[in-house]
Amino acid sequence: MTSIRQCNRGFSLLEVMIALAIVAIALVSLLGLSNRSILVQDKIQKLTSATLLAQQLMSEQELNLGNRRLNWEPQEDDFSAPFELFRWRVSYQNTLINQVKQVTVTVLWGAAEKNEQVQLVSFLPDRGAG
Repeated sequence: MTSIRQCNRGFSLLEVMIALAIVAIALVSLLGLSNRSILVQDKIQKLTSATLLAQQLMSEQELNLGNRRLNWEPQEDDFSAPFELFRWRVSYQNTLINQVKQVTVTVLWGAAEKNEQVQLVSFLPDRGAG
């Protein structure tokens, strides 16, 4: 007497097709996640570079103040290689205290519509005021 179990030893075509569909969906999802990871890494790298460039510009403003070369006029320019993708802007505003100016350093990159920028704000003494 033979058992029914011995006759059904393999996988059916339907089971194989369902398993392949599940594997294909998983692989497509992993590839999409990999691409997204690369885009996020690029954005983080640009944000980090812009932050460091803004800190450098703010340090230069403080150094120029110490050397009395600061004229409180707004400035704007591009960075040289290897940071040619970035541009910068420095602006000054008066504060409620006459002897103190607000300094805003902005580093921008990419399209203007995306508003990709880093902004540092600090306060420096105005030695020429009052």
